[in-house]
Amino acid sequence: MGLVKNLSFALVGAGFAVVATATQAFSLTLKYDSSIGSPGFGPGQLFVPQGIAVDNQGNTYIANGRGINPQNGAPDYNLGNKIEKFSPSGQYIGAVGSGGTGPGQFDEPTTVDFSPVTGDLYAGDVFNNRINQFDSQGNFIRSFANGLFTPLIPGRFFFGPSGVTFDKAGNVYVGDFNGERIFKFTPDGEQIGVIGGTVGTAPGQFQGVAGVRISPVSGNIFVADQYNNRVQVLDPNGNPLLAFGTQGTGDGQFLQPIGIEVDEYENIYVADSINSRVQVFDKNGKFLTSYGQPALDGSGNPVPPPALTGPPFGDPLDLTPGRFNWTGGTTLKDGKLYVGDFFQGRVQVLKIEGQNKKVPEPSTALALGLLGIGATVVKLKKDKRQRTIISLEKQLQKTIV
Repeated sequence: MGLVKNLSFALVGAGFAVVATATQAFSLTLKYDSSIGSPGFGPGQLFVPQGIAVDNQGNTYIANGRGINPQNGAPDYNLGNKIEKFSPSGQYIGAVGSGGTGPGQFDEPTTVDFSPVTGDLYAGDVFNNRINQFDSQGNFIRSFANGLFTPLIPGRFFFGPSGVTFDKAGNVYVGDFNGERIFKFTPDGEQIGVIGGTVGTAPGQFQGVAGVRISPVSGNIFVADQYNNRVQVLDPNGNPLLAFGTQGTGDGQFLQPIGIEVDEYENIYVADSINSRVQVFDKNGKFLTSYGQPALDGSGNPVPPPALTGPPFGDPLDLTPGRFNWTGGTTLKDGKLYVGDFFQGRVQVLKIEGQNKKVPEPSTALALGLLGIGATVVKLKKDKRQRTIISLEKQLQKTIV
């Protein structure tokens, strides 16, 4: 028996949207392509998949969950705590790292990505409070940022490195979830800058720095500002340019966004976690499309997140393509969007179609609004039925395996 400690997200935050205009909209769509991994604890199985990365050969790397001994709360390093590797066809072919505190080991791996300059793999290591760096073959190079990330703070159950991305020079940017900031490092791990650092709802302030991604076009920095239920766009120097999103379930609204991606047209893909979907926006924050629906039980009701005393999977599982029990980490590669199905132990791969096709549209302005503190219980009315999604802030501190 082991105990798995999962990420937990509160429905608490504030956000705002700034005015932006657009005269054309993309005819972009997302379509299901395939799934990688399956729920479980054996080789090639996943629980609470977090970071996702794809190398230049098409292999997929997925940060797996964290094992805990239920008797004393100590880490179970033999359960999860590594980056699982799958072939382009989705077959399990091995892992990078192992559980532990030594060089190249993990105590809960999170965000992962490959440098487009060196090909090295960088991975967040939460409880060891560091970044682990490997070469493209999975050989350990170094750890850096040791002890730099902000520890656990009251009211939250997640901390540590939360998003990794790169600029064109190969410098590494890593989110510090509870520090409300983004660190900048050289490729070999020397800290050379910091962006943000203030909690709040104003431009450039954050409440939970989740996904972080640098545009391959402009070099602007896109951030999933989780508890503010918004996306912020910063210039390459960290100055705020744009913010969009409010708390809710409608188009362009979020319930705790986590993963974020930006393509070569600066379309923005956001994993809207509790809404169990991905939303897509143009570079001005205009909503384009969404994909995904909540997992359903046999009666057609949404499957809730797992309870405290059970395994970290929805019960029942609904492995229908396009159904999620929360969306989590993401990556974008060769016209495909990879999305973590957080409580169903898999990654769903979506094909992006029409991302470079535009259709005429009248000029549109996004409304300016202010969002106050949200409740941890949000009632959603959809398809003439009520469903309640309860924050995992207290419910999912840990689950029994």
